[in-house]
Amino acid sequence: MLRQAVGSVLAQSYRPIEIIIVDDGSTDATGAEADQLAAKYPDEISVLHIDNGGAGLAREAGRITARGEFIQYLDSDDLLLPEKFSVQVAALRAHPECGIAYGYTRLTDIDGNILKAPYKWTDRPFDRLFPALLVDRWWNTHTPLFRRSVCDATGPWSDMRMSEDWEYEARIAALGIKLVHCPEFLSDTRQHADERITSGSSTFAHCRDMARLVASLYAAAIKAGVAIDSPEMKHFSRWAFLEARRASLAELAAEAEACFDIAVQASGRPDKTLRLYGFMARLLGWCMAGRITSLLERVLKRAPGEKTQSLSWGDKE
Repeated sequence: MLRQAVGSVLAQSYRPIEIIIVDDGSTDATGAEADQLAAKYPDEISVLHIDNGGAGLAREAGRITARGEFIQYLDSDDLLLPEKFSVQVAALRAHPECGIAYGYTRLTDIDGNILKAPYKWTDRPFDRLFPALLVDRWWNTHTPLFRRSVCDATGPWSDMRMSEDWEYEARIAALGIKLVHCPEFLSDTRQHADERITSGSSTFAHCRDMARLVASLYAAAIKAGVAIDSPEMKHFSRWAFLEARRASLAELAAEAEACFDIAVQASGRPDKTLRLYGFMARLLGWCMAGRITSLLERVLKRAPGEKTQSLSWGDKE
């Protein structure tokens, strides 16, 4: 997959390009394979070997090394279509007020069969990441092309192991960066059964990072001026409440309380359910409240409420 991903960058019609492969502490032959690619294409490929720190820190290592005017992030299991850079660079040059260009993404299997096209909300023309980013991460890491100035203004990637890309984009969204949409297919997300960066993450680690994501999204949305009474903020409030309950089940009391407080703030006016849960959590403890609520939800088979919006792949909370 690494060879194919790099090959999709080498096949770009746009030049010049610089490819930085970051070997994030691989324990298999990936590092050696990366070095072989650099030896074969020394003018365009370089390799960074770093200690394992997760996707965010790997991308950060590449970001600070990159010299180009535009930055493309690409995981080793995904692909770029040949005209991606040409189309998106032209769009950004035609729209100097915009800092990010994005186009349609397809979902394919490992053999290249198209499973869904377009994938997520990449066919929708948004002028900014918010407020839709409060509902879902509606594109993939490889979908956008960034101006280097946007990445520099956003600052470093976090050390989160889960949803670090969503957290990074929340900080971009807080800056009010404008988007330009390119209505054509430009990249592929590949569905496969092999190991992924996020595979094997514990419930504890997942809930810890999701609590960080909830906090970052809310702070960014407020900074960007998203209205508390917007449908997206109402959805986000319900989601923050869900993450509070999940954190409670993972015995993360501080994270549960933080997510709950954000759910209350994002709601504008807490409803009866939030008020009751808050009372119970402060009386019995956050972890006990989570266990009781989880049991009740299984018994009652609670369905998503009317304020829960459809996600980018068509499902609900």
